[in-house]
Amino acid sequence: MSLTKEHQQQLLALAKRAIEYGVRTGRPLKLVLADFPAELTELRATFVTLEKHHQLRGCIGMLEAVRPLAEDIAENAYAAAFNDPRFPPLRAEELSELDIHLSILTQPEPVFFTSEQELLGQLQPGVDGLILEAGRRRGTFLPSVWESLPEPAQFLRHLKQKAGLPSDYWSDTVRVYRYRTEVIA
Repeated sequence: MSLTKEHQQQLLALAKRAIEYGVRTGRPLKLVLADFPAELTELRATFVTLEKHHQLRGCIGMLEAVRPLAEDIAENAYAAAFNDPRFPPLRAEELSELDIHLSILTQPEPVFFTSEQELLGQLQPGVDGLILEAGRRRGTFLPSVWESLPEPAQFLRHLKQKAGLPSDYWSDTVRVYRYRTEVIA
């Protein structure tokens, strides 16, 4: 489902408002879903990525659609700014330097393969977001990660590491799911 330009702008403004509210109050923004059009209250999974001077400053999201779209954006924007364990909480003076990118995910679909080579042959660089699961280990890369890891083998090695696995790990029990994103920036 593609959103209209107006709805995209509403979501970007909402993410910014959630971060600004968090800076002022230290708390997440509470929404009244009745204030939003129906398209923004459908259950959708999202990621909010924050960049400062083209460098990652926070990224938090959900792989499953468990909240209404507007609520998921507000919650993930707050979490990306203040709860990403890789970064200190955002400070007020950083607000003006922040670029906000929203990724709205499609429902993940399983990828079927019998070997790592077969999996690599099915990947669509720049298009696929991937979820890799092996036992209790799990990791995901949004499609935007292809920009820095453009080769499928390299992308998969780094995804394994993100999931807490050795980069050369392989097992017949590895499961992979693909999804697409609608990016709003």
